[in-house]
Amino acid sequence: MSEAALRAARESGLVTSGRPLLVMLSGGADSVCLLDVAVQLGASSNALHVNYGLRDESDADEQHCRTLCESLGVSLVVERVALGEQGNLQSSARDVRYGLAEELAEGDYAAAHTASDQAETVLMRLAASPGRRALMGMEPRRGRLVRPLLQATAAETRDHCRARGLAWREDASNSDLRFTRARVRAGLLEGLRSLGPAAEHTVAETALQLREEAEVLDVVVSDALAGLGGGPVVEQSALAELPRALARLVLRDMAERAAGEPRSLSRPETDAVLRLGEGGGVRSLDLGRGLQAVTEYGTLRFRIGGEPAVAAPEPVALTVPGKAVFGEWEVRARLGGGGEVEVSRGSLAERALSVRGWRDGDRIRPVGLGGTKSLQDLFTDRKVPRALRRSLPVVVCGEDIVWVAGVALDERFVAAGGTDVVGLSAKRII
Repeated sequence: MSEAALRAARESGLVTSGRPLLVMLSGGADSVCLLDVAVQLGASSNALHVNYGLRDESDADEQHCRTLCESLGVSLVVERVALGEQGNLQSSARDVRYGLAEELAEGDYAAAHTASDQAETVLMRLAASPGRRALMGMEPRRGRLVRPLLQATAAETRDHCRARGLAWREDASNSDLRFTRARVRAGLLEGLRSLGPAAEHTVAETALQLREEAEVLDVVVSDALAGLGGGPVVEQSALAELPRALARLVLRDMAERAAGEPRSLSRPETDAVLRLGEGGGVRSLDLGRGLQAVTEYGTLRFRIGGEPAVAAPEPVALTVPGKAVFGEWEVRARLGGGGEVEVSRGSLAERALSVRGWRDGDRIRPVGLGGTKSLQDLFTDRKVPRALRRSLPVVVCGEDIVWVAGVALDERFVAAGGTDVVGLSAKRII
């Protein structure tokens, strides 16, 4: 077992010979082990110790880290930080520690989380939140933060330290049952070990496999959403044709994009969103924390409650050939056609093109209608959500509307064949 931690760090691929690695060193067995294996694996290692002064033993912990680093030939940065008395001290301490590491590290910085920590994290998250994400636990890498020991248990890091003759410090708060993690460690995790000695490894391996499989699911969800038009607005009837689990993942992806943060959708919430448009018209569903699902004339989108409609960006010129960025859109004009629509170059009569937003009173002669129609009525007919109408690209030639992206082409500009045509296309870039 004394080689298990070293093997786990090597196989993680997160410790590389010759590359800088800052180890966050508390002085406990896990971080002492991590620093030692980083040195053994040839990383250009240094360490960070943060002394919060919260315990009588804090200065002794600091001195232990100084002595250890000196013996291993590793440079050490010590930061003394006073935490406020408000809020969650453990969370505040973690935020400070990670913030300092992010600032000081030349390359990656490493936390000594183990398979035991992973099992505790999974159990705590599963108790509070259903779904696959709870079982995925902590990721091996998040940005420059790496966790090379996620496949080694706390018992194995201690065996490593004993075999290497390395002393460590014990933090009494780790067994203080006032803390949730300590209760999970003493109760749930011990119960799992009684069922099988490899329980921590099993949970850690399960979390790793689920995280790898999540990458496959992300591709499936991305492809499904692209098939629905890419969002942020989708046809509800097309969404309902997807397998229920895939529909839920697509909805969650759309919800997270709208909210700008991770969100979960339960099975009942998914069912409620999918049923939202059954009555027709405009309906909304409050999903908590300001997030709403909104259906309008058969389309579905998410929004942060009460948000105003997207304002029209400033008009921009569109050269032929060329491209223009209009708010969240990129509009292109190509000689010879090949776009979403093709217009006669002669119909432009040497007049310049520009892109602007919808204005009250705008009218167009849609192909096949045989007359003019207001854009407001056309948007209603084509089920364009109200909040998006002002931000859609409207390509104009002088005062005449040529094309409303994704909605209608004016029949006066339709190409009659030949090569003297201009292709117009638009795509969302944000």
